[in-house]
Amino acid sequence: MSRRTPILVVGLTDAGADGLPANLLQRIARADLLVGGKRHLAAFPEVVAERLVVEASVEPALARLQRAWEAGQTAVVLASGDPLWYGIGTSLRRVFPPAALEIVPAPTSAQLAFAALAEPWHDAVLLSAHGRPLAAIISAVLTASKVAILTDRQQTPAIIAQTLIAAGMEPTSRCAVCEQLGGPRQRTVRATLADLVTAAFDPLNVLVVWNNHPVRPIPPGLPDEAFSTEAGQITKREVRLLSLAELALQPGEVLWDIGAGSGAVAIEAARACPLAQVYAVERRAEFIEHIHVNLHRFPAPNVRVIHGEAPAACADWPDPDAIFVGGSGGHLRELIMLAQQRLRPGGRLVLNLVTAGHLAETLALLPPARMVQVQVNRGTPIQSDLRFAALNPVFIVVWLKAQSE
Repeated sequence: MSRRTPILVVGLTDAGADGLPANLLQRIARADLLVGGKRHLAAFPEVVAERLVVEASVEPALARLQRAWEAGQTAVVLASGDPLWYGIGTSLRRVFPPAALEIVPAPTSAQLAFAALAEPWHDAVLLSAHGRPLAAIISAVLTASKVAILTDRQQTPAIIAQTLIAAGMEPTSRCAVCEQLGGPRQRTVRATLADLVTAAFDPLNVLVVWNNHPVRPIPPGLPDEAFSTEAGQITKREVRLLSLAELALQPGEVLWDIGAGSGAVAIEAARACPLAQVYAVERRAEFIEHIHVNLHRFPAPNVRVIHGEAPAACADWPDPDAIFVGGSGGHLRELIMLAQQRLRPGGRLVLNLVTAGHLAETLALLPPARMVQVQVNRGTPIQSDLRFAALNPVFIVVWLKAQSE
């Protein structure tokens, strides 16, 4: 077996080869295989080696690097900044053990941005919009006091600024765009979110945003009377709290609220976990209006409201980590089958049922499910005494999808 040489992974700034020490340049010059983006490879025109450009998919490069490593060839990977920060280092670690990689990082673009602004960054949240859902980026910005965002040609500073303002962030919030960091054309532009909406910048930039009013998690438990609804059609507070506990929503996860009614469950889940994404669907137009009223009362920018009927309305949603069904609308079997198919491994399905027939149907379809009946009696004054008024009993059914599915 050939002696395997660790793959050298070198981080570059915009200065390219000029920013590297002589000993590192010598090692790159001796490479048998040179892997990197077009811009990275162009910085080393004199290196005589097989060259492989990393394009949209990194998989061909990983396969070639594996063959080179197993054959004992000297392979070098060129990357931007720190390869382990939203870079190729993550992909390399999927394929190679730590001992197979020698990583020499450069300052990240976020570090260079904060240096250009003379801004401490130990308390900053570092994000990337490269090929990631913008909703997750926006939620993270809204919950932090200071963020740095790697943008791309689609998710530009202008698009991000527009979306942040639409999500409720103040248009006067301070921000800065740092372009061409580490190179001779480096430029920083300090502005407000409103200024960025119509501005254009070099594609190689980092957006820094300061948020004077970050959103904080708010424990659920709003009283029923706080919500706009009609005919008392709302998941009652006590049942709502138990259902939210079973949903166990975590940061970065996706929740579907099917048959959202007045939106109480969706709104409380979203406010308790601002970094989650919550999708709420309701077929009745009058209740869609109630949801929007409630969102105005209790802002939750990570809630997306859809006027439609499940399961058809859920087709384009991201796969969920948790599903809440508060109203089946006669589609109970279809909704359960949808949850079985679309829930991610380890996902949670929580149903609130009020009839014995629906309970029997559900348990027949989900034999491993847990079930509890909740009977709530609320204390009510009567003259100089107290009586207990019973609410309608509710069956809470919980089904967990296996981790291996």
